[in-house]
Amino acid sequence: MTILIQPRIALVAITKHGVAQALRLAEQLPDAQLAVSEKFAAGLPTIGNTVEILPGALSANMGGLFARYDQLVLFISLGAVVRLIAPHLKSKDEDPGVLVVDDAARYVIPVLSGHVGGANAYAEQLAALLGAEAVLTTASDVGKTIPVDILGRELSWQVEAPKINITRVSAHVVNEEPIAFVQEAGSKHWWTRPTPLPATIRFFERFEDVDLTHYKAVLWVTRREITPAQWEQLAERLVVYRPPLGQE
Repeated sequence: MTILIQPRIALVAITKHGVAQALRLAEQLPDAQLAVSEKFAAGLPTIGNTVEILPGALSANMGGLFARYDQLVLFISLGAVVRLIAPHLKSKDEDPGVLVVDDAARYVIPVLSGHVGGANAYAEQLAALLGAEAVLTTASDVGKTIPVDILGRELSWQVEAPKINITRVSAHVVNEEPIAFVQEAGSKHWWTRPTPLPATIRFFERFEDVDLTHYKAVLWVTRREITPAQWEQLAERLVVYRPPLGQE
């Protein structure tokens, strides 16, 4: 049985218009926490969401917000957010998703951890709730192609490859170079975008059927053991995905 963990979400606002937009969004996100500057505390309406009052400058509270939440939605200017989060950055594997919403709620912009941290996907959800536009800049999302480093994550696939392989193969994918996709195990329902899979991706059911001279990289979904010779043969060109047992 798969247990879904609810992401920890904070809606952060420190201006009059930002608080108004955060309250509007909070109505649709009952599990999100609202965090507002103390100067607006007295005027807040009664809401079902948990409310945190931020004492003093937001910069003094940012470290705690970074540590406690998976997604931070800030109703603050983009430039200010960049300065606020800069001292707290660690890595894309540790940092929370950070999103900016403008005071008029016209745009939702993933600023940090858009891909691995899920901020891009969350931006699209928020944009739908606000009637806004999600502004995505991650190449695989803009190009509607395979996200090499997180492919199959919702299916509990584990990625197996050196970081340099993921970097190199991701570049081949977004540059629309020929890619062999070999699937010998796991669910076939891994493509969740509404757009068709790019024509540069070709499917195979067995690794042995791939003519490696024709493809820049190989994405291989398998339970086989990959030999050192195979890793060497496909140096910086191979990424392997391991689906859980019983998933077919």
